[in-house]
Amino acid sequence: MDLVIPSVAAFPLPGAQRVRQIVPLVLAVALVGTAIAYPLSDGDTRDAVSWAIVLLGGVLSVVHASLSRGLRTGLGVLALVLAASIGFESLGLATGFPYGTWTYSSVLGPTLLGVPFLVPLAWLMMAWPSWVLADRLARPVRPARRRLARVAWGAGIFAAWDVVLDPQMVQAGYWTWAHPSPGLPGIDTVPLTNLAGWVFAGLVLMTLLDLLVTRTADAPRTGDAAPLLVLGWMTLGGALAHAGWLDLPGSAFWGVVLAVPVLVTLAVQHRRTARR
Repeated sequence: MDLVIPSVAAFPLPGAQRVRQIVPLVLAVALVGTAIAYPLSDGDTRDAVSWAIVLLGGVLSVVHASLSRGLRTGLGVLALVLAASIGFESLGLATGFPYGTWTYSSVLGPTLLGVPFLVPLAWLMMAWPSWVLADRLARPVRPARRRLARVAWGAGIFAAWDVVLDPQMVQAGYWTWAHPSPGLPGIDTVPLTNLAGWVFAGLVLMTLLDLLVTRTADAPRTGDAAPLLVLGWMTLGGALAHAGWLDLPGSAFWGVVLAVPVLVTLAVQHRRTARR
């Protein structure tokens, strides 16, 4: 009888699975801790905190996409979001479409095509968690309409995140709108054209992200807790910071209002799952 010795590769590696779970969560917790420091700081320290937040968020998006859906997807997310962000932002600076007219402050440092490096990183921080949550929200939809639902949810989440973020960045002096009115009630520093632009850009970006994931992703190999934690904290936690520390009650209100449809949908999904 021949003795067959199985290779090491034939056995699962629990250590590797733990790494895939733990590394994104460590990054997410670090980001949340850094975000908590933002309203408690000021001046140059606050600028450094802003950079730390978007760097951690961008790294988390690429790392989570790579560990959960495969390296091809992670690198694709990085390339696609950076290209889309620079394209949309430089187009907006040159023409005013699709957001309106604004100018960046020199405090944001080096630029590419007029776009500060921090801005594409912020898109990267926002885009992947928005798609991940959209994917979860769209799961009960019939397969024939699921992609459309993912794109619609993703674009809405992406735009809603900016409703909270943009007034904070204007307050920090990172950019200024030439014509901030009319805006959402309670927000007088950011025009409605910006929201319309983010919805449009979100629809384009989420469509491309969805195609990318469909064509490149492996079956999910780890959970989505890390990007969902970041998304939840940066919107609802951001709303809390706006109301309690940053004197931005309008964006705090809209952050909570725009979160309601997501929370209700998740609650309904959870209830239906629990009944099965």
